Amino acid sequence: MSEHKHSLEAALERDQRDPLAPLRDRFHVPPSTLYMDGNSLGLLSIGAEESLARVLDSWKQLGVRGWLEADPPWFWYAERLGELVAGLVGAAPDEVVATGTTTMNIHLLVSSFYRPTAGRKKILADALNFPTDIYALRSQLALHGADPERDLILVESRDGRTLDEADIEAQMGDDVALVFLPSVLYRSGQLLDLERLCRAARERSIPLGLDCSHSVGAVSHQLDAWDVDFAVWCGYKYLNGGPGAPAFLYVNRRHFGLGPALAGWFGYAKERQFDLRLDFEPQPDAGGWQVSSPGILGAAPLLGSLEIFAEVGIEVLERKSRELTGYLIELVDARLTKAPYEFAVGTPRDPRRRSGHIALERNEEAYRIGLALRARGVVPDFRPPNLIRLAPVPLYTGFADVWRVVQHLVEIIDGEEHLQYDAKRQAIT
Repeated sequence: MSEHKHSLEAALERDQRDPLAPLRDRFHVPPSTLYMDGNSLGLLSIGAEESLARVLDSWKQLGVRGWLEADPPWFWYAERLGELVAGLVGAAPDEVVATGTTTMNIHLLVSSFYRPTAGRKKILADALNFPTDIYALRSQLALHGADPERDLILVESRDGRTLDEADIEAQMGDDVALVFLPSVLYRSGQLLDLERLCRAARERSIPLGLDCSHSVGAVSHQLDAWDVDFAVWCGYKYLNGGPGAPAFLYVNRRHFGLGPALAGWFGYAKERQFDLRLDFEPQPDAGGWQVSSPGILGAAPLLGSLEIFAEVGIEVLERKSRELTGYLIELVDARLTKAPYEFAVGTPRDPRRRSGHIALERNEEAYRIGLALRARGVVPDFRPPNLIRLAPVPLYTGFADVWRVVQHLVEIIDGEEHLQYDAKRQAIT
């Protein structure tokens, strides 16, 4: 029974019963490829390709008239994308807008919400965060006259993989002016207990912001219900918006009157934007944090991609994602933990505590094993010093795909195929 449970035939049977399996046909999956890197760059959907073609045709046919006459009009494109994403994150449509990049949005929102005083000027973050977030926070501290080293508190991990929410709460002292955390740790894939952390910050009257880049599109969120103050995330991972796609920002409506600390003309009140007055009147919602005109060509693929999410529903996708990641963990436990394979799962096993990728740890040769996977048509990614990340995205990944990836790992180690590759890392891993 156990042997059949872990067989390719059993995986194929699960795919045949999967109501989401036909979604794969709506994506351009590279030929002869097992794509497991959607947590870094999602694949192109047919809908995204079509929405980009429509924008190009509108530009060709309408020229500048496309700002008001295209379908949808470019002038409200960022807001339209915000409406589509709002349902994925548990927010009202006017609390979300597509704009800028993740790092720029961190700067925009932190500059607005970080209001240091003599006795309260520290920012609380974590030592496992993606580096760009830390760069931005240190920059903001310096711009506000604080000490980037002394006034940035980084909560340490107990095991090098995950964070304990109790440790984060313990650092929310009277000297903390802002908390900024990831929803998901980019290495291990741990999903933090965001409701608990938001409640703890609110009880201490500390504004809290989130970087949800590694969770939006993979798991459901309740930003309003959790009473998050602000959040940012990218559009090119699980949302499949394409390389360099616009990012998103969320501002809780409690703060609409706050206004942006860094203003630009596309954040002006929409109905009066072309009055071209020199006094700044922000749009009285999340749109007020826009700075520049949206890049319509870069934003267009998101429209087609997000229509799939609206059609299927994030709760359905989240359920399959947890089934796929759980199946991957199960196969690794059954086939890859003992010598000579010696892999370990660095991602929480509780499905409620993980996002859409699994971190496989191996003390030695993880990088070269990743290269061997690529040579076999499997696309993972590597994070130093010892992680291979695998993301079985439910929109275009099946259970048989997961089985085959594990089988490739078995065969690579059995045949010592990884030893033929140079251990020198490439520029992008």
